[in-house]
Amino acid sequence: MVIWQLLVIIGLAFLVLEMFTPVMFFLNFAIAAFITAIASIFILNINFLMLFFVILALVLLLFLRPMLMNRKTSKEQTTGIENKYIGKTAKVIETITQTSGAISIYDERWEARILDNNEIPVGENVKIVKYDSLIMFVERN
Repeated sequence: MVIWQLLVIIGLAFLVLEMFTPVMFFLNFAIAAFITAIASIFILNINFLMLFFVILALVLLLFLRPMLMNRKTSKEQTTGIENKYIGKTAKVIETITQTSGAISIYDERWEARILDNNEIPVGENVKIVKYDSLIMFVERN
């Protein structure tokens, strides 16, 4: 078996590992294996190729993995609620206190809470200022 074929198989194995454990760790080794496979077409020294693979994998772990992890966490935190609800006006359908209440927006019913100690009675319009799980936090309009 030619060395580049072995490196491609190793790279594919690392990709499969990454699919089963999506921690952005094995992806770096897969990329390093594929780049080393390309380099092995031109360089025949196995010792140099192993050293190249190890150094490239470490460099990718140090620089690429943090960028991928930041991107992954920012996508997980963005849910779309920010654009659709935050800052919009809603109608109070159950009196809102710090512990109970409900609003209606876009013909949807949402649990709502107020951040201060005042109550907001039924029928008033409120502005949505933040959300936490399935609860919208509002303030008087």
